[in-house]
Amino acid sequence: MSVRRLAAATLLAGTLLALSGCTGGADFGDLMGADAPLPPSLVKLIRAGDMGENSAIMVRIYKEESELEVWKQKGDGSFALLKTYPICAWSGKLGPKRKEGDRQAPEGFYAVTPGQLNPKSNYHLAFDMGYPNAYDRANGSTGQNLMVHGSCNSSGCYAMDNWQMEELYALARHAFQGGQRAIQVQALPFRMTPKNMARHKNSEHYAFWKMLKEGTDRFDLTKKPVAVATCEKRYVFDATLSDGRVLDPDGTCPAVAEPAELVAKRKADDDLEKQIASTMAPQDFAVQSTFVYKTGSPISAEAYAAEQHRREGFDRDGKPLNAKTSMFKNLLQKRTLNTSDASRDQ
Repeated sequence: MSVRRLAAATLLAGTLLALSGCTGGADFGDLMGADAPLPPSLVKLIRAGDMGENSAIMVRIYKEESELEVWKQKGDGSFALLKTYPICAWSGKLGPKRKEGDRQAPEGFYAVTPGQLNPKSNYHLAFDMGYPNAYDRANGSTGQNLMVHGSCNSSGCYAMDNWQMEELYALARHAFQGGQRAIQVQALPFRMTPKNMARHKNSEHYAFWKMLKEGTDRFDLTKKPVAVATCEKRYVFDATLSDGRVLDPDGTCPAVAEPAELVAKRKADDDLEKQIASTMAPQDFAVQSTFVYKTGSPISAEAYAAEQHRREGFDRDGKPLNAKTSMFKNLLQKRTLNTSDASRDQ
């Protein structure tokens, strides 16, 4: 071997050795799977927010805004917003999921337990949202395997890109390691503001959304996940029975105490919503989607485009159009190319 070729090979070997101890993940763009650590930048945010790496989390999903929020518990027990992720894809339209195969992403209050984490998902990583819950079942809704997963491709799930999913999975894993028994997921049609409620007041789902807002209002005031139950086939929040019995989804709802501040917030929001709606022109109200997917029908390109809400930069198969490449891979490719060039010079 010539001196020049030997030098190139030695340089390549040295580069591989130096980089072999590096940690991949978010810093370099490498995907590491279910055991990926929390990225240093995220750890910095956690510590700056008076949170622990293993403290509890809560998730809020907003369809219309295509955003997923992670809230994390602080030292005083309250929850604060840690990070907002742009959702990569969700399918269907605004409104709850009703039946198996309708390709609707769920809306409601769900709970994720450790057993619902899926490190071997076909969509990189995933966690099952827990649909159908007691409310869904009481109202005859059907379906299964509704996930938050990677791959940026949805058929009724909330899809993130794979790098986002590794962060979310790591956050959930750490929270469970810290003793959290279930992560609350609030899947919402939009941010439940008086303006948005006014925009959507003509929707067939308006009453359902007002019910969801009862739960989100409680969280907004307390900054703590609400206790969720079902009775009379509707959601109730922070309702308990004195004798410890579990509420019956088809049974009578108990009287639920409402703090004065909650009553005041509801009245203020309702008054503002009515005021906003009274000043809106017909074209200012949200247009109701007419898209309907018939279960079992083939998905044409047109139908797929109509029901898929995907972030730009990903193709139909969920692959990034400009894939991230790690520093390791860049250097390896460069050193390999240099070695090849040196060999051809001989």
